[in-house]
Order: sequence, then C-alpha cells, then structure tokens
Amino acid sequence: MVVYDHDSGAVRYSMALLTIGYEGSEIGDFVSVLKAAKIDILIDVRDLPLSRKAGFSKNSLKKHLENSAIEYQHAKILGDPKEGRLAARAGDRRRFERIFRSHIANEAAKKTIGEISAQSETKNICLMCFERDHKDCHRSIICEEILKNRNTAIKHLRVPKGFCLKAA
Repeated sequence: MVVYDHDSGAVRYSMALLTIGYEGSEIGDFVSVLKAAKIDILIDVRDLPLSRKAGFSKNSLKKHLENSAIEYQHAKILGDPKEGRLAARAGDRRRFERIFRSHIANEAAKKTIGEISAQSETKNICLMCFERDHKDCHRSIICEEILKNRNTAIKHLRVPKGFCLKAA
C-alpha cells in the first residue's frame, strides 16, 4: 500500500516488504527503481554477493547505494546454497525448494528472518537477489516465512529498461 506522509511530503510503502532481482538490469536503472520506491535498506540475500554484471558485486553495489542514501546489508545466512542454485538451474523446482527450506530451518536463519520482519515495520526494506522474476528465486520463500509471523503486503519490484531517473 502506498501512503503519502503529509508532514514530510514522502510517499512510502506502508506495511510492505519489497523484493527485487537485478537480472538484465543496469546499475543506474536498478538504483533509480529503489529510490523511486523510497527504499531505506536493501538486503542482499545472495549466498555469494558477487556478480559478473558491473555494479552488482557487494562493494560496488554498496557504494552505489550509499551515494543514494540507501543502506546495504548482506544476509548470507539467507543465501541459496550451491546445491539449491544447481537444482534451480537444472529446472528442478521441487528439489530447489526442499534444499532451501532445509537450509533456513535453523535458529540463525529464523532469527535473521525475524530481524528483517521487525526492520520492515519502521523502514522500507527490499530483499535483493539475481533473478528478475521472484517466482524463480528463493526470495519468494523468504517472504513466505515472513508472512507466517506477520501480516504484511509483499511487493515485487522490476527494473524497466531505461528507468534511470534524470537529475533535475
């Protein structure tokens, strides 16, 4: 749900958790979408925060986000392990889900999911991974886990080509 804050003039998502994938995106367009959605914190849920795509490896991404006043966090514990990524690439969705659900069935992962849920009550949080479509990504499973304990809207952002906001 989008809410206009009359005191600050800000347009914000209320009681929503957002997700995004950077597949097929350019870093400028990606950051522009986050800025337009008023994201406060981007949580990287990749196991390995590396990318061959310019701007999307951890340190470079963090710098781009900081330049736009967006905080970067890496939640390695919520990253899809190698076996899960291999199953997903092979098109074995059932095996992928089984591996990932087993991976996050521990107390440390549950604690991190709880922390993300709590942060999203006061900040605009966006979970990030590679896959453009959330249905092809483990971030949809993370959202399911959050919904078990919190009634919130889940919004899945996409990066349109050429979305980069122009400076006024």
